[in-house]
Amino acid sequence: MRFRSLLVLAASGLAALFVVLNWRVFAGTAKLNLLLTSADVPVGVVMLLLFALGLLVWWNYLGAWQGTLLTEFRRQAKELQAQRLLAESAEASRFTELGTLVREEIAKLRTELQETEHSIAATLGEMDDRLRKDH
Repeated sequence: MRFRSLLVLAASGLAALFVVLNWRVFAGTAKLNLLLTSADVPVGVVMLLLFALGLLVWWNYLGAWQGTLLTEFRRQAKELQAQRLLAESAEASRFTELGTLVREEIAKLRTELQETEHSIAATLGEMDDRLRKDH
């Protein structure tokens, strides 16, 4: 369990113990003015009910807030995934372009080497012909 959960459980337990130990005081009646009328009611019980109502409202607010956060986190995760896919696609495209460029450069180099080979072969052939004519 998280520390916050343990803290909430401990506080709730202490509050429940306080109510149980002081129940006679909570159950004591008093005359309350309700603007238009007055009534004899247990003030402690009314306070506990108001506290419970406040907790219920607070929990609903927290639930809605967490839902909003989760929705936002999911939206951001989807956007991040889309950006990641876009970056991977761009990277793959760059690798493909690089591979094409390397193949083109190798083909040019091969052509140049073949031309150089033919040139050297022609030069050697001419030198061989000269040597044979001189002898």
